[in-house]
Amino acid sequence: MAELKATVREEHGTRAARELRKQGLLPAVIYGHGKPTVPVTLNEHDVELAINHGERTLAIRLGRKKENVLIKDVQWDTFGHQPIHVDLTRVNLDERVQVTVPVVLRGTPAGAGDGGVIQQSAAEAEIEVAVTDIPDEIRVSVVALQVGQTIRMSDLELPEGAALLSDPDAAVCSLVLVAEEAAPEAPEAEEAAEPEVIGEKPEEGGEDAAG
Repeated sequence: MAELKATVREEHGTRAARELRKQGLLPAVIYGHGKPTVPVTLNEHDVELAINHGERTLAIRLGRKKENVLIKDVQWDTFGHQPIHVDLTRVNLDERVQVTVPVVLRGTPAGAGDGGVIQQSAAEAEIEVAVTDIPDEIRVSVVALQVGQTIRMSDLELPEGAALLSDPDAAVCSLVLVAEEAAPEAPEAEEAAEPEVIGEKPEEGGEDAAG
């Protein structure tokens, strides 16, 4: 578990947060366990490093005090490249927590040779697990999948002691046949308009023109 140093954040608001990020600092809040919410700043590089290494729990040192926290939510910039705010909730290392974990498909389905195409219905699964056993992802092998078969939430292999909170009957992925799109029909040629003779005066209705 990574240990990060934090400092109490005195200034708030969008402008203050923007200035912090220019200094390589990341706004965050620590809350939970019946204690006051504390706005803090963290080193942005340290947070990115922890996230990239799949860390879900952190030890936060704030002055002389150290707290264990769970990364509850990360807000990213428009392009999804840079974290701009982090929510941290206090945890005890012996407690169980409810978390959402990415579901990642692995392998080439056996039915791919018959024209089957993987259709993923769920990209995440919600589980309850010991805070020290939170996986960074749940891997699902699709190698044995044939056309028409479905992998459901109940088929997922979870960490030992973890409990599934998502609907067990919900589909994770299926191998389906994609029907070929019919070629669009050529539009019927419109009846050609009768060519207008240059210099010919169009007929006027009813009466002859006066001479």
